[in-house]
Amino acid sequence: MASLARFDPFLPEIHANPYPFYAQLREHDPLHWGMPFLATQPGAWYVSRYEDVVRILKDPAFVKNQRTSSPTETPAPVPREIQFYAEMARHAILLNDPPDHTRLRKLVSQAFTPRTVERMRAPITASAQALLDAAAAQGEVELLADFAFPLTLQVIAAMIGVPDDRRDLLSRWSRVLIRTLDLAPSLDDFLAANQVAYEAFDFFHDLLAARRAHPADDLLSHLIAAHDHEDRLSEDELIVMCSLLLVAGFDTTVNLIGNGALALLQHPDQLALLREHPELLPSAIEELLRYEPSTQKALRYAATERELHGKRIGAGQAVIALLAAANRDPAVFPEPDRLDITRAENRHLGFGTGIHICLGAPLARLEGQIAISMLLRRFPRLALVDAMPAWRDDLVTFRRLARLPVAIA
Repeated sequence: MASLARFDPFLPEIHANPYPFYAQLREHDPLHWGMPFLATQPGAWYVSRYEDVVRILKDPAFVKNQRTSSPTETPAPVPREIQFYAEMARHAILLNDPPDHTRLRKLVSQAFTPRTVERMRAPITASAQALLDAAAAQGEVELLADFAFPLTLQVIAAMIGVPDDRRDLLSRWSRVLIRTLDLAPSLDDFLAANQVAYEAFDFFHDLLAARRAHPADDLLSHLIAAHDHEDRLSEDELIVMCSLLLVAGFDTTVNLIGNGALALLQHPDQLALLREHPELLPSAIEELLRYEPSTQKALRYAATERELHGKRIGAGQAVIALLAAANRDPAVFPEPDRLDITRAENRHLGFGTGIHICLGAPLARLEGQIAISMLLRRFPRLALVDAMPAWRDDLVTFRRLARLPVAIA
């Protein structure tokens, strides 16, 4: 095992299987000064214990926006080539702190009601059924490309109200935008995102105009109607929210289905238990979110000096909350490295916690439940083609498979 003298999330061995390294951090150095994720920084604090991660994510002194943590410093100028993306990102709920975050979340949450989510059950089920019907004609299926990816794309497109012939745009945009949410996006990543920002702005501007003229029973219409007294989402805020849905509601849900299916197939006892007791599905989804979460890390900046485990976190320093490490903390989860779909009191951090807890968590849970339950019912002899599928190594914040080929007969 590599030395943890300075934890480096970019090392291939950590990316391939981070959990032994997380365990070392939790036990020996729960507040660890590790490798920076930007060349301009001397390092970053890595937090690995459940109690500490929750504290970081709930403490208003740890903020999302670096400028919030260092308001007196003159920010580095934004390169002209990515100024449009930077301007649009100013409106992103994911990147804002109170009071802007509070206002945006209050408005956006009006569109994510239980009724809105439950209304998606029938179309999700129909889409999953059609995709599984198509897969049944083959002896082998690539579970991500043939099922999880198109299913989640159809769901998010239907929620926003994107016409069928334009849905490919959403997948292309999502693949670009998610890279800007990683720990160390490159200039090339931002240049690509800047181009997507122009395309998405024009596309959603026209879509918003159509929805205003002819409201429908979809998420976009509800976002347009969301208001608090005289306050509403601006045009730019609406467009950015639609763009964020592609990442927060698309890519991570693909990973929930893929990572979850892999975990079950690698644990045949738990797979058999779920087949025998389908009523365990809700707790199984929670356990899969704990055991192999798509989002492994959450970045914050210290707005004021803080002390933790006898060490000083300086104002403006980066703090990386290791969500996946916290999810396997033995102080909270007995036998944390064991997949147990009957696990009770599963307070995992797969969707984060605090004011930035994932708004789309109920929809992701619903999609995961439907996708995995229908997959297991349709293919009773489902099996891995490769016992150890490869994980993608192009992002460190998100854990996702490169491919997941499965035998279905």
